[in-house]
Amino acid sequence: MKAMILAAGLGTRMRPLTDDTPKPLLKVGGKPLIVWHLEALRAAGITQVVINTAWLGKKLEQVLADGRNFGVQIHWSHEPDGKPLETAGGIVQALSLIGNEPFILVNGDIWLRYNMTALRGALAPSKQAHLVLVDNPEHNLMGDFGLQGITSGAPVVGEQALLTDKCEDSAFTYAGLAVYCPSLFQGLSQGVRPLAPLLHDAIAAGRASGEYFPGPWVDVGTPQRLTDLDMAICARQI
Repeated sequence: MKAMILAAGLGTRMRPLTDDTPKPLLKVGGKPLIVWHLEALRAAGITQVVINTAWLGKKLEQVLADGRNFGVQIHWSHEPDGKPLETAGGIVQALSLIGNEPFILVNGDIWLRYNMTALRGALAPSKQAHLVLVDNPEHNLMGDFGLQGITSGAPVVGEQALLTDKCEDSAFTYAGLAVYCPSLFQGLSQGVRPLAPLLHDAIAAGRASGEYFPGPWVDVGTPQRLTDLDMAICARQI
């Protein structure tokens, strides 16, 4: 199984930290965000990793190289500098590196402690997407998606359910971690393309599933969140 790490974001909200450092190289707990992902993937036996870049992509490649120092093999998919193709567009461009089998997709600007081994068999043959969902953070209180059958109380951790569009009684936030089938992207033209429309189509067709993850998870979207996360890790609070 392969994995793809999304690292093409411009890091606009993180400036000035990202003026000369790509966001996935910002450090928490003494190491870059993206290295936490590489270590988690390697621990799950996933050593073939595709990384897409746009903003300061050459710096990412200089630091990570071919991945051998982290126990993985990295395949690079460079997008136009400063002009990322968005999530689905980046995947479409990298399909030749990903291949035809289901792959793990993880955002390069999140931090979480999730056992990636659990995703190896998470995508059922009839599905094209399996998303990991978390509780809604303060910056996304409305959530992104729902899980069928969960209308009240705490969801069952790790239990797979049919992914739905969010509703008032059941809405969770997409953690930036998922398993996708390449068929969801095959045949699409290259260029800028968001992921959300493809996911909503898969949901409407009953081809998307999801699971609940209680954390720890952080969307490292601002300098303050980066600082808070670093302090929490160093204090061993998470």
